[in-house]
Amino acid sequence: MNKLTEEVFRENGFRLHVIPHQKHKTIAFVAKFRAPLDRDTITMRALLPYVLKQGTKAYPSRKELETQLDNLYGATLSIDGTKKGNNHIISVRLEVANDKFIADESTVMDNAVALLNEVIFHPNVANGAFSQAITDREKETLKQKMNALVDDKMSYANTRLIDEMCKDEIYRLHVHGYEEDLASITPENLYQYYQTMIQHDQLDIYVSGDVESNSMKEKFISSINRDADSELATNQPEAAKRIGRPDTVIEKQAVQQAKLHLGYRTNITYSDEDYFALQVFNGLFGGFPSSKLFINVREKHSLAYYASSRFESHKGLLMVFSGIAPKDYEQAKEIIEQQMEAMKKGDFTDKEVKETKGLIVNQLLETLDNQQGIIEMLYQQVIGNKQMSPEELIAGIKQVTKEEIVNVAKKMELDTVYLLTKNGGNADE
Repeated sequence: MNKLTEEVFRENGFRLHVIPHQKHKTIAFVAKFRAPLDRDTITMRALLPYVLKQGTKAYPSRKELETQLDNLYGATLSIDGTKKGNNHIISVRLEVANDKFIADESTVMDNAVALLNEVIFHPNVANGAFSQAITDREKETLKQKMNALVDDKMSYANTRLIDEMCKDEIYRLHVHGYEEDLASITPENLYQYYQTMIQHDQLDIYVSGDVESNSMKEKFISSINRDADSELATNQPEAAKRIGRPDTVIEKQAVQQAKLHLGYRTNITYSDEDYFALQVFNGLFGGFPSSKLFINVREKHSLAYYASSRFESHKGLLMVFSGIAPKDYEQAKEIIEQQMEAMKKGDFTDKEVKETKGLIVNQLLETLDNQQGIIEMLYQQVIGNKQMSPEELIAGIKQVTKEEIVNVAKKMELDTVYLLTKNGGNADE
């Protein structure tokens, strides 16, 4: 693996991260706006990506914006929102062809930087407000997105698990916002919130591809001058939740397949030394088709249509997902908990550890083969407030010992069991 270098420049109220490499014939630009999760503004923040994609001052319609993307040899633009730990991140992504590979063309890079600047800082507004028609239409689009999540029962069950598990914590907030907020959002107050985001969010801009760092620095410094502090105002620290007896929440709907989701506190985050061992633990426990959950819950006992786990490294949570027949709730739950106990006892082989490490490393290398994957992996350092290059991450994974994995397992605390089952199902609590 060729070593990735990342050069960071702090100028004009933002941080520019340049990742020069020759792995791709495209250049990826990503601007990431980061703010603390906030119930009062989360729905407006969720709506903004939908509105910003519909046009800019220079390209006031979606069609005109897409025409300009076509003029940049089929460039692609996307804007979305996610949450990482207690942070709400809005990402603006633009990927363009590298003009080094286009005969008689030398302006694509300049035009791409100009377009990114246009999309972010010069939206389609008039008289201090977004378009009424666009705001109304995109409010309806967001509402449909919210309803689609309710209809996707696996996503719904995971959202409900977080609702219950983190009910007194900021992380409970829904990144897509809340339907009851939509009526109070106007083109005027949405634009006011947009200005707050532009002025006060921590802004990190990434450029990945066959580029020269100082040239990129000059292009961005000359086009973006942000009168803002690039450091983030953070949420107040939350007291660690004390786990007693795990909560059990059973919800009944008109479903055929029950969803059994378990939430654990890992007591480990990205910046901790045992983050590497957490990665390997999850791979052994439920991260791959060779994992304990898949083999024992799905294959051996035929109790689940799917069974897996994933962790949230900035919040310190591990979630187990399984789709089961409603009648199998008790048995499936028991076997899932048995797999966790097996991990705590070190009931796995050196061969399984080695194979799992190999799977994780391959997964990371695949991520690094993707322009967006490179940027997302590097942005983890910003969110986690810890410098850790991809090479260091891979080296750390390779060095994990069985004892370290067992120590991680012993830190796991079952917080909440959530079951979505059918009306009239066997679960009686």
